[in-house]
Amino acid sequence: MAYNQALGRWGEDRVVRWYRRQGFRVLDRNWRCSSGELDVIAQRGPVVAVCEVKTRTSLAFGTPAEAVGWQKQRRIRRLAAQWLAEQERSGPVQLRFDVAEVIGRELRVIEAAF
Repeated sequence: MAYNQALGRWGEDRVVRWYRRQGFRVLDRNWRCSSGELDVIAQRGPVVAVCEVKTRTSLAFGTPAEAVGWQKQRRIRRLAAQWLAEQERSGPVQLRFDVAEVIGRELRVIEAAF
């Protein structure tokens, strides 16, 4: 279990660096509530990207993005609505749901994945 947690943390660190290079400001990481967790939340202008990060060492069990099915997507949407409701916002935002795949040393961010 410790290995999987370390691997996941390593993948999230890579994704956070990617968002920062793209000009985003990371607002939250591993935001938790009783209903679940959001991995990375970042903003650039009015766009708030909620990113589900999936890190794998190989494709033996399929691509990481395949692990983000409709049920997971629904949960992430609900969590994002809860996160937004808790924030003090000065204006409207454009919410976007991304999925980041980290496979070995490769990183692919699927913007507006769902």
